Amino acid sequence: MKAFVFPGQGAQFVGMGKDLYESNDTAKQLFEKANDILGYRITDIMFEGTDDDLKQTKVTQPAVFLHSVISAICMGDSFQPEMAAGHSLGEFSALVAVGALSFEDGLRLVYARAMAMQKACEAQPSTMAAIIGLSDEQVEQICAEVSKKGNGVVVPANYNNPGQLVISGNIEAVNEACELLKAAGAKRALPLKVGGAFHSPLMQPAKDELQQAIEKTTFNTPKCPVYQNVDAKPHTDAAEIKQNLIAQLTSSVRWTQIVQNMISDGADDFTECGPGKALRGMIAKINKEVAAHGIDE
Repeated sequence: MKAFVFPGQGAQFVGMGKDLYESNDTAKQLFEKANDILGYRITDIMFEGTDDDLKQTKVTQPAVFLHSVISAICMGDSFQPEMAAGHSLGEFSALVAVGALSFEDGLRLVYARAMAMQKACEAQPSTMAAIIGLSDEQVEQICAEVSKKGNGVVVPANYNNPGQLVISGNIEAVNEACELLKAAGAKRALPLKVGGAFHSPLMQPAKDELQQAIEKTTFNTPKCPVYQNVDAKPHTDAAEIKQNLIAQLTSSVRWTQIVQNMISDGADDFTECGPGKALRGMIAKINKEVAAHGIDE
């Protein structure tokens, strides 16, 4: 069975989407529509900007979304997913690609999400770190112990693949957890260059703001099941999809479990739709037996 997966923030690169814009009329029309909706020429930054320009939250998330969704649309009849999923921001791309959201509504929600997250990050200094070489259970236990001490919160945020889990929370709590995790045998505990504690309780203000926008948006039944971040399970009910999307900002991204569940349900061919190759790498570490490739491979 064919599964299509969509990357999240961090997959961006300067020049992304330029080839699509220049070679495909549909892509050009969609990119120009996005410029109109956003009120600035995001294409100029995507195609010709600097790395720092592209790292601005108000740019990064819409840019990755646009590259991913427009790439899927330009596949035409070749885009025939039997199941779909996206990593964090990528869940919005997946939902648009399979018809649960319109292109316009999806872009507006992604922009609202980016701005709400930026505000939450500025209000509460926080961070994330990648933990390499420990079991999920060990990381979960140490995060819980540190949080209980009352010096801040730290939680598992991204279950990327076995042996790689990203933690998220207050700076002091994350730093303390990193030291304890290294002492427990972690090969590495790497601070990430991010603006804040994504997928943690510290994103509650952003969740509240985004919820208002999501509740006003029409969701449709997707043309295939979408495996959502919060529970790693397949969903086709529009109301359920909407509620899971609201919960996403303060919940863990269960990517390892999503891929495992998709494989259990018959997925044997994964196509990464969007910039970068991060998801292909994660899928290979979760299960080497399945095919994972990009659109043109």
